[in-house]
Amino acid sequence: MRKRSVSIRGHRTSLSLEDAFWDALSAIASERGISIAALITEIDQTRASGLSSAVRLFILEDLKQKAAACRTESAKLD
Repeated sequence: MRKRSVSIRGHRTSLSLEDAFWDALSAIASERGISIAALITEIDQTRASGLSSAVRLFILEDLKQKAAACRTESAKLD
């Protein structure tokens, strides 16, 4: 578990995530061409739970969407 500080809408906060989640968050931000802080700010705007939990759920949803897209693409090739 790693704790990092980020700035969200002008205030500093910290969140703790496992390394695998930090890696996934970094990859998603890179794919979108934005910083990790900008992505966390987006997540923060729609969250209904704690920030760390919201980030984990966001990553899970992103991975589920990518898996569904892969299944759809694979079905087209069959």
